[in-house]
Amino acid sequence: MLHTMTLPDFVAELASSSPAPGGGSIAALGGALAAGLSSMVGELTVGREKYAAVQDEMTRVKDEAKTLAAELLELIDRDTDAFNAFMAAMKLPKATDEEKAARREAMQQAAKGTVEVPLRTLTLCAKAASLALAAIRMGNTNAVTDAASAGQFARAAAMSAAYNVRINLLSIKDEAFVNEKRLAVAELLGSVETDMDQISEAIEKALA
Repeated sequence: MLHTMTLPDFVAELASSSPAPGGGSIAALGGALAAGLSSMVGELTVGREKYAAVQDEMTRVKDEAKTLAAELLELIDRDTDAFNAFMAAMKLPKATDEEKAARREAMQQAAKGTVEVPLRTLTLCAKAASLALAAIRMGNTNAVTDAASAGQFARAAAMSAAYNVRINLLSIKDEAFVNEKRLAVAELLGSVETDMDQISEAIEKALA
């Protein structure tokens, strides 16, 4: 599995001529890194007397971030699997009308898979951004740049996931499905940008 590879091996695979892993898998990785950073800030906060007033909140942040990171790591493989499923559908036989119809249907179903996976990644990246905001507001001030970095990674990963959703929607004929997913992307990105604006304001204040 991709997410269990060593870092050098993963980067080498990424840099190869293989089309997968690609942007969707890297979006999931970026989200996992964002969540990991927020968890670290939580770990550096919980149990310290100076931050006694926010123990419950920061315990929630670190625990949710760990869970988030674990699922995002799994999405690295799921994104590549979805791409491979679409490629397999493209290779189905098309010698007869029946085969052509079956191939078209299989391709449409597989294409929806290539949308659902990065959309899930985007959803989790939005959650990662909100955790980064909580971390920068309440976390250990010595780790303020780590919390801000978590927000930046979450935003970049969210945008990458959104790009993958949008390009894969172009091949789907189900108009209701397409409209629903486009609306979801817009709402999730709006949430990320709102959180990132506040994160940017907080880090600039801290570093002034």
